[in-house]
Amino acid sequence: MILDAKSYSEFKKELIASDCSLCGLAAGRTRLVVDRGDPGAKVLFVGEAPGEKEDLAGKAFVGRSGRLLDEMLREEGFETDRDALIANVVKCRPPDNRRPSPQEAASCLPFLRKQIELVGPKWIALLGATAVKHLVPDREGLPMEDQVGTFFKHPAYAGIQLIVLYHPAYILRDPRKRPLMKTHLRRLCDSWREGQ
Repeated sequence: MILDAKSYSEFKKELIASDCSLCGLAAGRTRLVVDRGDPGAKVLFVGEAPGEKEDLAGKAFVGRSGRLLDEMLREEGFETDRDALIANVVKCRPPDNRRPSPQEAASCLPFLRKQIELVGPKWIALLGATAVKHLVPDREGLPMEDQVGTFFKHPAYAGIQLIVLYHPAYILRDPRKRPLMKTHLRRLCDSWREGQ
């Protein structure tokens, strides 16, 4: 059983092999997209859902948004594939890159929670409102401007520092927010360096 996996590699292998069909997203996917990066890293980024490039590659955040995130983190001396693991709320691409429905997210959340359990991150960076909505639902509805860039703790994630960040897709749509995102990423990277 996938959720009984004792190691991250076992979990990932079993999830991919399962050809999961718990929700309707399975019908339109090319590949399950479990993650990208190092499951031994202490920083976990959580996004919304795979896009077209991710669906084809079977890896998270390899499209335009992922390249932007990699570039901005590299400017801070942080290599995404080495220093972090990146996952999404759902593992299959929603049609037309729409947000996952509550039912789709609910079907996939046990897998994301298992990833968090097995990785044991010290930091979780929530990329955008969808990640916030499903991982810390008591914060849903708060304006993003009031949440981004500040560390907080949550009883559901004992011993983990959480931080809300703009989704890189939002930065692509509104480049004026890039300097602010850069400040927030620097804050995360500084905390990561100090906490190693």
